[in-house]
Amino acid sequence: MKVAIIGYGKMGHEIERVLIERGHSVVLTIDINNADQMMVADTLRKADVAIEFTSPATAYCNIVRCIEAGVPVLSGSTGWTARKGEVDELCRQKGGRFFYSSNYSLGVNVMFRLNRWLAKVMATLPQYNVKIEETHHIHKLDAPSGTAATLADEMCQASGGKLRVPHNEIISYREGEVPGIHTITYDSDEDTLTVSHSAKSRRGLALGAVLAAEWLVAQSEAGVYSMDDFLAI
Repeated sequence: MKVAIIGYGKMGHEIERVLIERGHSVVLTIDINNADQMMVADTLRKADVAIEFTSPATAYCNIVRCIEAGVPVLSGSTGWTARKGEVDELCRQKGGRFFYSSNYSLGVNVMFRLNRWLAKVMATLPQYNVKIEETHHIHKLDAPSGTAATLADEMCQASGGKLRVPHNEIISYREGEVPGIHTITYDSDEDTLTVSHSAKSRRGLALGAVLAAEWLVAQSEAGVYSMDDFLAI
């Protein structure tokens, strides 16, 4: 698999390490110093797939350029998804392949599914108050994290709107080099129930992204995909 890495910071370097370990080749790396290469479709077309981890300010345009160049693209950037509907529609119009997740950790995606199930149960127990907390490294630009926002949105949907944690009420911390901690707490006068996921390093995110990219390249049909499709749950 020939891969273009868009966003060559710490996450991009970790993705590169995992790709090489798994026998793939990196044919293009895009960062702030050579961002103009994103404008050259032939440069992008060297790759079988693009893996995009950048910033809220640049993700949308990066993804659009990949789709317009006919290159399947997987993105893990957060903070831009108010425009995801536009990207999804463009992907369908162009017959492209686009894969998005706010978090590629396999453990986090298990937590997403647990969160949906638990929200249905807790919606019947009004004595519990719910809160969501997240902690990331000081370099993370968006707050709350995309993962925490996903937990809040899916909780609301799964509970039929009975459990609501608005994004501006998610508690966010930025400390040192913390890879990522996400915690849901249900608290009552009688007891406290906590569900938490703590990443040990960026490798879990990078490995999940590479596995999803391998899966995306293998798909014969155009479409917009997610970790639900990849995990078939």
